Amino acid sequence: MRRSHSARALSTCAVTFSLLTGCVRNVPPVETPPLDTQTLARIQDWEDSRSLGDGALVSLAGSASDARVRARALRALARIQDPATLAPVLAGLKDSDAEVRGEAAFAAGELALSWELLVEAELASLESALLAAEHAESDVAVRRTLLDALGRLGSPGAVTRLTERMRDGDVSLAGRAAQAVGVVARVRGAAVAAQVPLAPAAALLSAERPVEARYGAAYLLSTVKRPQALAALRRCLEDADADVRALCAKGFGDVGGPEDAVVLGRLLEDPSPRVASEAARSLAKLAAACSGPCTAVDALEALTVRAKRVARGMAPPEAASAASGEAKATVETLARSAEGHPLLALAQQGLPAFGRPVFESLRLALADADRGAASDVARADLAWLDCRLAAAMDRQAGTPKEILDCGYGRVDEPRRLALGLREVAQSKGQGGAAFAVKYLRHPDARVKLTALEAVAARPVPEAAAAVRPLIEGEDLVVAGAAAATAGQLKDPEALPAVEALAARVPQTPGDLVEPVAGALVALQGRAAEPRLREWLEHPHANVRRVAAQALSELTGQRVRSKRVPLPAYTFRPQAAPPRAGLVFRTDKGDITVRLDVDEAPLTSGNLHALARKGFFNGVTFHRVVPDFVAQGGDPRGDGEGGPGYSIRCEITRRPYRRGTVGMALAGKDTGGSQFFFTHAPQPHLDGRYTAFGEVVSGMDVVDALLEGDVIREVRAVELAP
Repeated sequence: MRRSHSARALSTCAVTFSLLTGCVRNVPPVETPPLDTQTLARIQDWEDSRSLGDGALVSLAGSASDARVRARALRALARIQDPATLAPVLAGLKDSDAEVRGEAAFAAGELALSWELLVEAELASLESALLAAEHAESDVAVRRTLLDALGRLGSPGAVTRLTERMRDGDVSLAGRAAQAVGVVARVRGAAVAAQVPLAPAAALLSAERPVEARYGAAYLLSTVKRPQALAALRRCLEDADADVRALCAKGFGDVGGPEDAVVLGRLLEDPSPRVASEAARSLAKLAAACSGPCTAVDALEALTVRAKRVARGMAPPEAASAASGEAKATVETLARSAEGHPLLALAQQGLPAFGRPVFESLRLALADADRGAASDVARADLAWLDCRLAAAMDRQAGTPKEILDCGYGRVDEPRRLALGLREVAQSKGQGGAAFAVKYLRHPDARVKLTALEAVAARPVPEAAAAVRPLIEGEDLVVAGAAAATAGQLKDPEALPAVEALAARVPQTPGDLVEPVAGALVALQGRAAEPRLREWLEHPHANVRRVAAQALSELTGQRVRSKRVPLPAYTFRPQAAPPRAGLVFRTDKGDITVRLDVDEAPLTSGNLHALARKGFFNGVTFHRVVPDFVAQGGDPRGDGEGGPGYSIRCEITRRPYRRGTVGMALAGKDTGGSQFFFTHAPQPHLDGRYTAFGEVVSGMDVVDALLEGDVIREVRAVELAP
């Protein structure tokens, strides 16, 4: 900040006077006091144990003499997420130190995202304090955090303020405000942003604006689901940034019309497979709005070209020209695998029954490409994509058929059946899932789980007898799913087995609490209340959360869980060493990750320790959603597994950009071994899932991953500063 002319004049006079009088002396610089590491260690311990230290943590947040200690205490309160700490967090918004105010703003946003929602009075208090703080704040970095917090709150007053800030003279702040409104629309529903004017966001899409501002505007326009956004969305399809183009292509799926199918069809040939993936999804959504064959379905035929590229090495020109020789071959191999993402996106989105010829054409193209596949990697990709498309066809029919004979004999039966049954569970067809009953007796747990999904989605009475024995099985994941399915079936004969399983929840909360609570409510009604109230005092936060939610449903009154500190014996991973990194070796290449040891010591230390034990060797990436995430780390391979323990969340202020590494969760403090890489920025994940690292090399490998790709090895390494 520049000083005024008069201040400079006074300063000059003072210096002149000192020189004339000979009273010149060296003024020592103000030294920063040493950091109280002992107090910081206590804060870390309280945070890890989810304790307020008998009030000491709150006291430090408000009155510690060192601003760094106040800031660290507020970060701990943000991670603990106790509504009882709302007052000291809001008081921190008025602190004299900008770093402290920034941490208070972050903590306020975390309370707005609390796993247990705040009551109306608390929300009103939070809104009032955030609006006042944002109005008075002069520090740009703190203002950005306050805008994020208002987006996480998502109240009418917060949306109004964010709308005003979309016209800010600082385009970076205006873009941040637009992004925050987009987060509100994505997380809380587009209706809350129904009255937000779109012209300010459209103005931010000008090519001369910085990419951050253009991205924020595109994020808003793609999430509000309003036809008024169409004109701006059409313009930004030509944006130079792939993330912006992908967002704009995504927006057409909810508000586009038949006239947009041709433009989206051209985007299927975009150099970025992420953009093509969003175009494929949007075309599938537009097709679902048709009453019969339409231009959206016709446009999807262009994907047959990409289907052939997966095997034949027709890499996009800019990728191939970036390398030569062996390096060029590697680039082309990765580009070919990434070409499969638009096909995967289409299969995941699905098509109405009249779109079946598209799937048939794509499968024929894949089969043709398979005959000329140049590598085992390409053949594996082709086989899995064929099964993905087959499963999408079975979802149309409402019964598994195509999945029984897909993948050219290279996809094993349990994997095929699990995929097909999960897709059929999403079918909107009429009738029950009687076909799934026989699969409840399959020896593979993945097949049992997806058969249970199908039965729960489309219940049939004859399934009850086959479900009951699964509740008593050794596989607790299957047992919990079976209990939940018995609840869906309203099977009173399953109640004794469900109650026996409920008795095991205190010892194994991660696998059981949510499905068992649902089953108890369905089968016992108010008789389940005493057990659920016992769970309100369980040391695991997620058990308390689920119990409070179930009791609220049962009683019709708001029930809030207590804050219970974790026992001293709770597992706590050791922090990873400084500059720790991990190298994930796959058949498509290596992915190198830098761990955030300082901001997320437990989470990064946990993954580092698991890697050194060889835990991830042979584990697959079980979930890949194009232009969203690639997720792995589950030894079961079905998304339900972990290391046998859970760790606390360490929500950081690291945003989810392209290549961020995050921890997958099933509730508060339920992290374990499952992690994910983001393909693109994901603002709606910020502050919700622990972000604890970033991909520093091998992002092209991340882009090329498909479901089932195997992690051959993960090596712990030391990276250069």
